[in-house]
Amino acid sequence: MNLEQILIQKLGEIKKNNLYRQLRTLSKAQSKNTVIDGKEVLLFSSNSYLGLADNKEIKKKAVDAIRKYGTGSGGSRLTTGNFDLHMELEAKIAAFKRSDAAILFNCGYMANTGIIPALCNDEETVIFSDALNHASIVDGCRLSKAKTVIYAHNDIDDLREKIKEVRPKKGMIVTDGVFSMDGDIAELPKIVQLAKETRLAVMVDDAHATGVIGKTGRGTAEYFGLSHSDIDVMMGTLSKAIPSEGGFVCGSTNLCDYLRNSSRSFIFSTSISPATVASSIAALEYIAGHPERVTRLQNNIAYLNHSLERIGISSKSKTAIIPIIIGDEEKSLAAFYKLFEMGIFVPCIRYPTVKKGEARLRVTLMATHTHSDIDYLTECLKRALC
Repeated sequence: MNLEQILIQKLGEIKKNNLYRQLRTLSKAQSKNTVIDGKEVLLFSSNSYLGLADNKEIKKKAVDAIRKYGTGSGGSRLTTGNFDLHMELEAKIAAFKRSDAAILFNCGYMANTGIIPALCNDEETVIFSDALNHASIVDGCRLSKAKTVIYAHNDIDDLREKIKEVRPKKGMIVTDGVFSMDGDIAELPKIVQLAKETRLAVMVDDAHATGVIGKTGRGTAEYFGLSHSDIDVMMGTLSKAIPSEGGFVCGSTNLCDYLRNSSRSFIFSTSISPATVASSIAALEYIAGHPERVTRLQNNIAYLNHSLERIGISSKSKTAIIPIIIGDEEKSLAAFYKLFEMGIFVPCIRYPTVKKGEARLRVTLMATHTHSDIDYLTECLKRALC
């Protein structure tokens, strides 16, 4: 068979197993009311958890930056692409996360695939990675020279046993703060304590926690009342609650200085454009000045949990991610299409994003959703799943 025949065969297998994916096209801003594939819908799938992607103040700062700096950045950070805005944003991130320093990456994926190989660059190092960590962490581990040991999801006893079994000379425990498909929160205080006992470093991916959990939305460490010094490497993104683009890592000044000199995805990438950086700065300022936006999101989470319980769906999420696990891929797809017909957009998540047989509707909430919006979602879910 030639390549074209092989591709047709493989696509046929994907479609037969109800795993075929199609791009859905938005023609309005990423707000709770938007247009997808030409249809007006209530959006319950956005990672813009605080509903700031169409915020007037943030958009103005981006436009102002284009007028001053132009569009592209023109180079990597270590050549001609380092603007005063990049330095300002790193300082803002460090202050927001209450860490000593921060360093920008072009996206969260590039952050994880740049951080982990740079820090775990020899065969004596062992990485202990949660079984449900994001794909970018998995790929970061694969790109490193370290041995990777997978421990059962959020299972501290299993992690402890794996560490005892391996007895590493040096290494790092890596975990999501909020897990992207299940919406549950890492047992971070126990991980930190175990890391101290075994002299391992701790790295947390706070992508889905920043702006969502903690009294002021500063993420997993704030949620548990931990100090920034308890987390050696705090990674996050600028594309979710912070409605822009990019990734970052917070930690010590030495950590950030080392990554600037060692992380390939930082060194060899053209820097983020000034307008995008300006929108991130404006968003961080807005979130810090409007803690009620975080409170509103957290109230919506509690309200949806209660609403789902009323229709017989168990939900105890503390985060903006609420999975409704159906299991069967075909049934999950059917529910997705029924919801779309009713003007609700909730994506159907299937293998390989989750395990086979664990297909689900992944509901995500925004601070801008009203209780009336959530009531309509609940009503539609009841009809789609009956």
